[in-house]
Amino acid sequence: MTQAVPDPGAAPVPEAPPLPEDRQIELLAFHLGGQEYSVDIMSVREIRGWSKPTPLPHAPGYLRGVINLRGTVLPIMDLSERLGLGRREASGRDVIIVIEAEGRSIGLLVSAVSDILTVPSDALDAPPDLTGEDGARFLSSIALHGDCLTRVLDLSAVLPPRTSALI
Repeated sequence: MTQAVPDPGAAPVPEAPPLPEDRQIELLAFHLGGQEYSVDIMSVREIRGWSKPTPLPHAPGYLRGVINLRGTVLPIMDLSERLGLGRREASGRDVIIVIEAEGRSIGLLVSAVSDILTVPSDALDAPPDLTGEDGARFLSSIALHGDCLTRVLDLSAVLPPRTSALI
């Protein structure tokens, strides 16, 4: 049996190194209105089951109310209504994603959490320019993972303006 002798003049075939950690982003994917959305996992503080919030008078329609989260008053946002997908009735199968952004905490009401995605930063594309479309302004990017696309939310745009005393 003969062994292959490497050709000293041939250039070595480099292996593609894995992307460094700073070139990838982890996203928490969830379902809302039959569609998949995601947020940067670094903004997620916890995921909890649905609990009915206490409604507040004169609050915006997308603000369902507040809950007591270990002694802290936490506003709960109906993310479906905030994104213009319409108000939906919450059920015991829904979840609240507690996020922190811009020094504020808020609970996002969603249908279900589906996955944690690790996406290379070069797989994030700018959302299409849909001037005049309210929903598009809430997206920071579109992430390609496998054969699927997920919408990545811009939490600073999703959060209501700071003029609200609740949030």
